[in-house]
Amino acid sequence: MLASQTMTAGAIADNFDSSRQTISKHIQILTECEILNQQQQGREIYYHFNPQKIKEIADFIEPFRKLWDDRFNKLESVMKNYTTKK
Repeated sequence: MLASQTMTAGAIADNFDSSRQTISKHIQILTECEILNQQQQGREIYYHFNPQKIKEIADFIEPFRKLWDDRFNKLESVMKNYTTKK
């Protein structure tokens, strides 16, 4: 949603069933983490996605993803062997 356009908090909230207060809290956290950037235009604050920060997070998570993929693959193999032995 924010990857392709800037949006106000209200416009973002309109896409969810949660309250505006809940969405605003999430936006605040994402802004503090620099995942979202904000830009003041008159009285409105527009939020947009920070792809550089997401890449940084993805790079950090990648080794863990590989580790968990390997573990789940091993678990799947064990479960297949277990079910075929029954």
